[in-house]
Formats: sequence, C-alpha cells, structure tokens
Amino acid sequence: MFELAVDPATTIRVCSWASAGIVLGTVSGAVPGLHANNFAFVLAGVAPAVPGPPVLVGVAMLAAGVVHTFVNAVPAMAIGVPDGEMAMTTLPGHRLVLAGRGHEAMVLSAIGSLLAVVVAVPLAVPITWLVVRLYPVVIDHLALVLGGVVIALIVSERAPARMLGGMVTFCLAAGLGLVTLDIDPAAPLDAGGVLAPIFAGLFGAPVLLDAVHAGGLPPQDDARLRVSRRTVASTALAGTIAGAIVGFLPGISAAIAAVAVLVVVPGDEGLGSAGDRSYIVATSGVDTANTVFALVALLVIGSPRTGVMVAFDGTDAPLAFPILIATVLLAGIVGFVIVLFGGRYYLDVVSRANYTVLSIVILTLLVGLSALFAGPMGVGIFVVASLIGLVPIRLGVRRVHLMGVLLGPLVVGSV
Repeated sequence: MFELAVDPATTIRVCSWASAGIVLGTVSGAVPGLHANNFAFVLAGVAPAVPGPPVLVGVAMLAAGVVHTFVNAVPAMAIGVPDGEMAMTTLPGHRLVLAGRGHEAMVLSAIGSLLAVVVAVPLAVPITWLVVRLYPVVIDHLALVLGGVVIALIVSERAPARMLGGMVTFCLAAGLGLVTLDIDPAAPLDAGGVLAPIFAGLFGAPVLLDAVHAGGLPPQDDARLRVSRRTVASTALAGTIAGAIVGFLPGISAAIAAVAVLVVVPGDEGLGSAGDRSYIVATSGVDTANTVFALVALLVIGSPRTGVMVAFDGTDAPLAFPILIATVLLAGIVGFVIVLFGGRYYLDVVSRANYTVLSIVILTLLVGLSALFAGPMGVGIFVVASLIGLVPIRLGVRRVHLMGVLLGPLVVGSV
C-alpha cells in the first residue's frame, strides 16, 4: 500500500523554480544560437549562492533543458537556424514552411516531443535494463556502428554523383570537427564552447545567406496534419528509442541519434513529402527523449551525458527522482502548449518581417554569439563552418552529411 505525501511549501518552491527554468528554456529555444546548456552552466555557477536546497537549481536546469527541446524547433523551421540537436529537422521543417505548411510542421514537432516524454517515462526501466546490458558491446564496436550509419547515409543518395558529393561533404565536416572540437577557446562566457559557432555556421548561415535576396515566407495554411496517426506514433517511438540509447552513450549527442533515425525512417527529399513529416516527428522525439534519458543515465550509471546533466551534476544536487520526473512531465506539457500557440505567432511575425533585414540581423547575432561563447576563434570557426555548410547545397546533396563534424571524430577516436 503506497501513500502519496505532498508538502505544499515544497511543491510551491519546486513549481516556482520549474517555472523559472521553463522561461529560460523558452528563451534559449526561441533565440537562434542559444542553447539550454548556456543557461545551465550559468545556473551551476550561481548555485552555491542560491538560498535553499541545490535540487531546486537542478529543477530549473532540467525544466529549461526539456522546454528547450520543444521550442528550439520553432526558429529552426521558421528561420532555418538550428542548434545542434535540431539540425536534422531544419531542412525538412523549413521546406514545409516554404510550402505554406509551417503550422503543421510546428504541431508535428510538438507532438513528437510530447510523445517522447509520455513514452520515455514508462519505458525508462525496461530500456535502461536493456541498454545497460548492451552497453559494453556497443562501446567495443562503436566505430563499426557509426561507420555503418555513415555508409548507409551516403548510399542513400543513390546516384553515384550524389554519393560522391555526400562523401565530400562528410569529409569536409569531419575535418572541421577533428580540428576544432577539442579546442578550449578563451571567451567572455564560459558557457558555450565551439559547438555554437560550428552548428550556426554549418546549418544556419547557409540558409540565411541564400535568404538575403529571397522574398520571404509565403502565407501559411492551416495546422491540419497530412500524415496518419500510425506514422506519427511509429516515428515518435523510433525517435524516443534512439534518444534513449544515446542518452547512455558517451560523446554521442541527440544530433547523431537523429542521423541514425533518418537511416531507418522512410522518406525522400520531395517538397512537403511524407518523409519530411516523419523526419520532424522522429528527430523532435530524439531530442526530447535524449534529455529525459540523460537524467536516467545519471541516476543509473552516475555519469552525465548532456551539457545540462553535466551542469546538474556540478551542483551536487541530490537525484530526487520523483521531483525530477514530475519536473520533466510539467515542462513537457508546458513546452507542448508553448509551441502550439507561440509557434503560430512566431511564424506570423517572421512572415511579416523583411526577410533580407531579418537574415542580416540574425547573421550578425550568430557572429556575436560565436564571439561571446568561443571568442575571436569562434568567429573564425563560424566563417569556415559557413563555407563548408554551403557545399551540400551547391552539390545538390542532403545536409545530413554535415553531421560528419561529430561522427567523423567519434569514428576516428573509437578505432
């Protein structure tokens, strides 16, 4: 017989800190170039001065991380500027926006993330049991697993010329990763690192550069889903499982899990295709599930796997699992509502804006954030990454090969 005990004072404090985290996650998700990791490390720095138990700061970090995985899809699709985890959603989502189906794209992303939260909680125990037992085997053969993903993505281009273009793109991105990922640049803020300019350059700047002379967004149609519920459910499940697996693996981000999901999720590059919709649901699920299972990994194996969890671990906050899981569910529900209503408003604002001015302003913002998070070297990395990001567009191949920036160094390091 279980008895649920609720302390009203504690509940109010937890909800207050969760609300603060939700606000931070909304801001980091809505502003191109920001990430919840940035706020998490700032919170970790001020945690010792915060009155009250450290778990409250942890609640704010976790809520920010979860909400960020919902909201970051909005600028990725409305403007085309992702953070690392949403890089794979950007192009399919942006295509739907350009086809006038932006509202549907926002709903699909919100559903993918919400289903990931709903599914992740009950699956936490069985998936954790399975992953912990397979963990040594996967680590021992990590190079083969990742190499297989790379080969599958290149072969999926089908035409020999496109496969060559995909290989060139992958090698250039992998080279960028090998040269830059281990750099610890001197920067005004110790809360970012080189990933911010890398992903802003690879996936954001090329879209903005091409949009400088574009005519803006077309009128957006209704939010009615043009894909079956079965497809939505199955792709969300695939994304959740992939996000769960990488939540336990060292050095492998949600972005890499999204790449693996794209290998098995059916789809094509056609404008507004069913594949685009599957991509959005699956990769949104990956991003959110990765955040949830990174918490489980910290509890089970005592090792943080994401930036937010590294910051959480640094606060010495206790792993009060019931409080933290309640925070995840609350943040997931609020994040879903924010995307449903805020995403529509965000799209409307972007649609009315002068796209040339908007693109130049955001490019300037990305340069500024690169300098803020990675110093002058970050600006140089951003420029180089932007040039590499133009390669797949000019060669007519999928930009997924740019994820070689993470895959390449991992393959090399695990050989």
